[in-house]
Amino acid sequence: MQNIKTKLPNIQGFKKETTSKVNLTKSIFLGLVLALASQNEAKAQLTVTGQLRPRTELREGQGTLQKAGDDSALFTSQRTRLNVGYTGYRFKVFMALQDVRVWGQDQSTINRTTTEANNGILLHEAWTEIMLNDTISNFQNISLKIGRQEIAYDDQKVLGGLDWLQQARRHDAVVFKFANKGWTFDLGAAFNQNKELNATTIYNGIPTAYGAGTNGIGTMYKSFQYLYLGKKFFFGDLSFLFFKDDFNKYTNVTSGTPPVTTKVSGQGVWSRNTTGVYYNVNLTRKINLTGSYYHQFGDDKDGRSLSADLASITSTVQLGRKLFVGPGIDYLSGTDGTKAVTATSESNLFDPLYGTPHKFWGAMDYFYAANGFGKQGLLNYFLKAKYNAKDNLTFFAELHAFESANTLSNGAGGTLTSYLGTEVDLKMSYNFTKMINLEAGYSFMQATNSMASAAVKNVAGADLTPQFAYVMLKISPNFLTTKKM
Repeated sequence: MQNIKTKLPNIQGFKKETTSKVNLTKSIFLGLVLALASQNEAKAQLTVTGQLRPRTELREGQGTLQKAGDDSALFTSQRTRLNVGYTGYRFKVFMALQDVRVWGQDQSTINRTTTEANNGILLHEAWTEIMLNDTISNFQNISLKIGRQEIAYDDQKVLGGLDWLQQARRHDAVVFKFANKGWTFDLGAAFNQNKELNATTIYNGIPTAYGAGTNGIGTMYKSFQYLYLGKKFFFGDLSFLFFKDDFNKYTNVTSGTPPVTTKVSGQGVWSRNTTGVYYNVNLTRKINLTGSYYHQFGDDKDGRSLSADLASITSTVQLGRKLFVGPGIDYLSGTDGTKAVTATSESNLFDPLYGTPHKFWGAMDYFYAANGFGKQGLLNYFLKAKYNAKDNLTFFAELHAFESANTLSNGAGGTLTSYLGTEVDLKMSYNFTKMINLEAGYSFMQATNSMASAAVKNVAGADLTPQFAYVMLKISPNFLTTKKM
């Protein structure tokens, strides 16, 4: 939509209108309305946008191996969003209402049979940002962002919006933000509760309405605090992150006949600390290096002592005007599968927090996504390519070689080969217009018996050649934008 523009009425033109007092009254009223609109527009900006994103998926071993002979899955899911943003004097407000559903999930006439867990309507974002510095301040920005919001930094390896998921990722948090002369300094915090309480702050980290948690759909954090410091240089970007997330302590209680073990939450938290650096530098005009290193320490969400690492490096080389290629490697530490794991033994399993695993570890989502793959960590050797065929047409290709970062046990005192499989991801993105995008992808994998073993995916009689395909249409209309004066 085009910007709304206003002008005061032409008074000389009104003087020439003498045919009717009614016409004169209408003209004066219209002039007053437009004048008020001009005044309001000079102080504020209103933006209303939306998104309609249906995606049809063919799954034949996506996320985890399926048994040989099992039928493929085919479905269409749809994300529908309405975004409203308002910018006024020294404040911003943004809200994103979202509905995520599978076609056919609801009856065609009523939806009262839909269970709470399948109700896809939720408030994805709802935040306000208050500017603490005046417009005449020497600093670019000092603000406080409060409410439900996406938190994403750098390449989104450890903190990201996870936009591939139709429901995406958000946090209820408060973030102090400072930016000036290429520097970015953010301090953030969150504190979760299941409901309004009159006593205690015990938090059940698995809300009943929706499956929640970190990577692997585990336990949701009770609270977090983080510091992010970044600087833009002439040669690229450098940043530092310290992130501490806290998990409510629990004990396992066994009762009943037959005995059933349940987790009972108690007072106190286990704290996990993640700290590290990220860089994105241009060695030449056509060679770029991106990498990161993070270390985790403290306790994991189950109270075990933690010492784990993530190291990553990616290179991108421009070949000609349209082609970009580059190899890379990711290392995420894990636990030796041949050693006994006890409640007091140290965990070396790195958890990439609240990032975007689909972007890094294969489009088939075998690692650090909803489906677990053991505790042995991951080595990911990859080669990526991007070809800009036209301004509105881009092709992508990725080759991944996945390997266990630690020894795999065969469960009988022996070991398994560490190589897990090879994956190829192909993708095409085409922009019909600035608001309409079509994306299609196809992935296939040649997995090994180690991938199917009990130590990794634990699928007996698995089909070791899984594949996955999708077609996604994204329409992002701009319903209204009032130009800020």
